[in-house]
Amino acid sequence: MLEKNAIRAMIAICATSLIVAGCRDSKQPQDIAGPQFSANASRNANDDADDNDENDDNTVYEQVEFLGNPLVSEVTIVKANHDRYNRTQPYNSAEFGPQSLSFINAFRGNQPQVANTLGAVLYPDMLIVESSRNPATSGWLSWALANGWGGRNLSDDVVDAGLSAIFGKVITSAGAYCDNGQLPLCTDNVPKNDKAFSNTFPYLAGPSQ
Repeated sequence: MLEKNAIRAMIAICATSLIVAGCRDSKQPQDIAGPQFSANASRNANDDADDNDENDDNTVYEQVEFLGNPLVSEVTIVKANHDRYNRTQPYNSAEFGPQSLSFINAFRGNQPQVANTLGAVLYPDMLIVESSRNPATSGWLSWALANGWGGRNLSDDVVDAGLSAIFGKVITSAGAYCDNGQLPLCTDNVPKNDKAFSNTFPYLAGPSQ
């Protein structure tokens, strides 16, 4: 009898152990949420780190447009090469400089001074500022063509300036098609902005309604 009772007691203990083990295997919410929350927290921390570009050495930027001096790519570069030009660098003069000179020479071919002067001004394709000169002489092309300060003022009519430099009398009157800033080829006939500039950054007015 004692032996049978001992066997029964052992069976009862084993059954109780199995029930407890079974309950523990039936994962409670805290057992499920715990590991998942930790994993999510780790992922969120990594996402936050990825959003911090300063600490992410793997950030890759794609250049989709390049514009230094206005009108260089829009006017003097072959249309089929615009996308390639937009992905180049300012010092890529050897590839694109000849295209600009070819365009200018097509109109002022008997005046290589025009093409050579503008080629030296427009390439490398960057806005140049000569800070040793008087800031009052600032303006696009002024650093090279008029010994000015350079840069570009918001009020500069760069279209008229560019067209006048190519077709007009900015560099030489020989072979010019028009007076500077005048029709037929030396102006876009848009004399000023339709809105005044602001006195605060970024100084540009909002778009017209």
